[in-house]
Amino acid sequence: MTLVIAVEDPESEDVRALLEIHRRFSFDETPPEFVFALPVEGLVEPDVTFFGVRVEGTLVGMGALRRIDDTHAELKSMHVRAAERRTGIGRELLTHLLQAARAAGFRRVSLETGTMGAYAPARALYVSAGFRPCGAFGGYEPSPYNTFMTLELVAG
Repeated sequence: MTLVIAVEDPESEDVRALLEIHRRFSFDETPPEFVFALPVEGLVEPDVTFFGVRVEGTLVGMGALRRIDDTHAELKSMHVRAAERRTGIGRELLTHLLQAARAAGFRRVSLETGTMGAYAPARALYVSAGFRPCGAFGGYEPSPYNTFMTLELVAG
């Protein structure tokens, strides 16, 4: 299996299709006013670096880093297709995103995800990578539907 994680164009057709699945999942699980999954327009902003995960050339996952300030980035739009979950691809993607954040000079990465059961595997992945609960950041407001987590990056 050849797995490639690289910067991609969020406007490409296969990325748009996976992003739609990601957003549909978010809206199915979370009240709309508490969904912060970015549309493609939000992923092409200059403060966002978007990554795709391809296996044998097929897009199977995605994730992005959004700059909050010079030392703090937000993990956005992390998603792996259902058929590829529990294969280690999500962990590979998360590791890659954290390495990219370090390389860009960020010292902290934070994220927002859901509190419902459908998000439990994602929360477990983040905890296993060292993320810890934190307060709302970057303009978010706390709610019963959102979990905020952060990770202080160490050099390396």
